[in-house]
Amino acid sequence: MPVSSPRSLLRFGLFELDAQAGQLCKNGTRIRLPQQPLQVLFVLLERPGNVVTREELRQRLWPQDVFVDFDHGLNKSVQKLRDALGDSANSPRYIETIPRVGYRFLAPVSEVTAQAGQDAPAVTMPTANGAGTLTAAPMPVTRKAAWFRLAAMWWLAGAVVCAALLAVGARIEQSRQSRVTGIHSIAVIPLDNLSGDPDQNYFADGMTDELTTMLAKDSTLRVVSRTSAMQYKGVHKPLPEIARELGVDGIVEGSVEKNGDSVHMTLQLIQGPSDTHVWANSYDRQGDDLVTLPADAAREIAEKTNSAVVERPRARYVNPAAHDAYLRGQYLWFRGINEEAGKYFKQAIALQPDYALAWAGLSAYYGQAGDEEMESIPANAEALAAAQKAVALDATLPQARLALCAAIFVAKWDWVRADQQCVRAIELDPKFAEAYHFRAKILSSLNRHDEAIAFQKKATELDPFERPWAMGEFFVRARRYDEAIEDAREHLVTNPRDPDMYFIMANAYRGKGMLAQAAQDWAKGTELSGDPTAAATIRRDFAEGGYAKVLRWNISVLEKMQREGHYVSPVNMALQYAQLGDREKTLSFLEDGLLRREDTVLDIQDESAYDFLHADPRYRAIIKSIGLPPAY
Repeated sequence: MPVSSPRSLLRFGLFELDAQAGQLCKNGTRIRLPQQPLQVLFVLLERPGNVVTREELRQRLWPQDVFVDFDHGLNKSVQKLRDALGDSANSPRYIETIPRVGYRFLAPVSEVTAQAGQDAPAVTMPTANGAGTLTAAPMPVTRKAAWFRLAAMWWLAGAVVCAALLAVGARIEQSRQSRVTGIHSIAVIPLDNLSGDPDQNYFADGMTDELTTMLAKDSTLRVVSRTSAMQYKGVHKPLPEIARELGVDGIVEGSVEKNGDSVHMTLQLIQGPSDTHVWANSYDRQGDDLVTLPADAAREIAEKTNSAVVERPRARYVNPAAHDAYLRGQYLWFRGINEEAGKYFKQAIALQPDYALAWAGLSAYYGQAGDEEMESIPANAEALAAAQKAVALDATLPQARLALCAAIFVAKWDWVRADQQCVRAIELDPKFAEAYHFRAKILSSLNRHDEAIAFQKKATELDPFERPWAMGEFFVRARRYDEAIEDAREHLVTNPRDPDMYFIMANAYRGKGMLAQAAQDWAKGTELSGDPTAAATIRRDFAEGGYAKVLRWNISVLEKMQREGHYVSPVNMALQYAQLGDREKTLSFLEDGLLRREDTVLDIQDESAYDFLHADPRYRAIIKSIGLPPAY
């Protein structure tokens, strides 16, 4: 019986690459990987430990006569390869990115041989800790070179076929480029940070945010908000699945690489349902030209999708260093790191005092600081001053108008002027979900609950992933408890571990007088928030002494926080005592909140726990001092 000729396998870690068969295996199990990433891996394994340049990869794998966006193609191939190997660009075990140069394969590579149709024999070598690993002694250089030449012939044949197919695809692609149709809604998936430096994540997120904003301004497309799309950061799902989940026709994906003052960005537009590539481009910018990059890319996408609006006046000049500081501030603010965000907003303004967007960001910082870092009165005054400055610098900026709306509402308690600014923000950007949400907040405080719910529904429609709890909260404020519970339960179907939904249900059940269910959901929300000890205390105290004992435990927790130097809102304390029916302590804490001009005092008429005070002269005096229309 004839003996089958042996074949060579390359091993690294738990993986084997059979280049002749075009297969990658892990512990004997085949890993499905497209041909392009496999070709990239083959080239990297030729010279482990050495840098393989992007240009070398382009010359070997992407023929020049084929119409393809090389940068994006290589970036996606490396990402797919890392996914298959369980590798990370930030902490690489196998593939290291050399910024703006290329890649290096880090792990030791060895060769083993096997008869055709058989598994390669396992060769065990001791590791530093004595454990075994599947490696073998390196083969002689001459044999290794011959093996690579043999395998290269197989790859070359595949590459020729690929090139022919790509060339045909290119002609189809070019004919389609001028007639992109069927895209009426779009999402910008978070751009990949290819700098190799995780400290540059703020820049990739900032470019994603600005591209999203400019697409909403410069096109008639329905653009999914940054919050909705940001959940797909680092998530490698099939694009048709992402498009279906977000309810869009088109997906923009890509990467950005920042190196000093130089930026390279690649983008491609995919028709979501069919996973069809319809457009791609790459951009290289430096210095002053960097600020206009998202707007330029957005206009090009709008033109390709036949959705461009009348060209807007050219944006004002922005100092690149100030823009960079603003992006850092936004990145931190969205992650709740408010104090650090404020430093960067102030830095942006110091670099460019007429930068309206940075003043709007600073106003948002002070608005948040009033809840966390500063007394409410000085924080609100600073927020108002920053918002007024932003509007004075650019009255057409929706973010500036919304900042002024929020500051007037919280600092001045002037509902009419605040609402006017909110309406103006919506006029300037009808897709601005945040403005609809804040108008709902104003209307709810004014007891106009049906209108508030309508505006929050619009905000949720525009941005379903930002504040998923908001709809339920407005139902609770309107005393529409069953609708609040139903809304929360619908959210729990897709996200069963969202603590906010349990807190919404706890408040709704409390409003209905179903205190056992309220305590149960309060405990569940606390547990999902990461405090199982407190959750167990809630359950135990309710079993021993009912809801009143749970409230007294919560009061003791708040008092302990105060003794440790943490700020506790007097309105929060008032709410605990109101549920206990303690008239004197409830009114005293509410009067303290009024004196401190706590913004949460504006919502007390929406809270059913205060209903027993409606006839009390002191309570009515508080409502009159605030200036709200009475709900009693």
